[in-house]
Amino acid sequence: MAAPESTASATASAATGSAAAEAVALVLLAAGASTRMGRPKQLLSYRGRTLLRHAAETAVASGCTPVVLVTGAVREALAAEVAGLPVQVVHNPDWETGMASSIRAGLAAAQPAEPAAVLIMLSDQPHLTPELLRELVQRQRQAQAPIAAAAYGDALGVPAVFDRALFSQLMELRGQAGAGRLIASYGPAVERIAFPAGLLDVDTPEQYAALLQNG
Repeated sequence: MAAPESTASATASAATGSAAAEAVALVLLAAGASTRMGRPKQLLSYRGRTLLRHAAETAVASGCTPVVLVTGAVREALAAEVAGLPVQVVHNPDWETGMASSIRAGLAAAQPAEPAAVLIMLSDQPHLTPELLRELVQRQRQAQAPIAAAAYGDALGVPAVFDRALFSQLMELRGQAGAGRLIASYGPAVERIAFPAGLLDVDTPEQYAALLQNG
């Protein structure tokens, strides 16, 4: 026998509320001026798309919601690159003060959705995949760890997932340090996912040429 409509509605509502409670937001940082590159690296072409478009599509495919793109030195051109994607674009007018201000801007935009955690990623990690992002989210949620971070070389860094209990600490970040210092402060409590390709930098014309040559 079918459940009464009121019961079915209540069940659906509860399921929706549960899903919302477990939602993980994603903040995509793209506010930098790319001074060493000499032009906006977010708009560099790679495999038929810009680095930013690739990053945004990867972010959306991860299943995180909401996805927030933070712009800064370049604004309109970056917003145009994510046209047609379910991405909220937020401009950080204080981008020159460092990455921390962009993290704060992105998190502030995501918090009305009351996410259980936030994933922070960069726009210049071309080998990043939706699968790795989902693995980070799954590891952090299953372990109930404060942070799950990518491991490359001897370092831990972004992409990384931060539990909502750390949102206030993320909002207190200042300057150029970004989230790295916060990740380091949690030591062995941080869950780790190997991402050797995270060592790749795309900061200079030479590094970009190497990326194109090596794929």
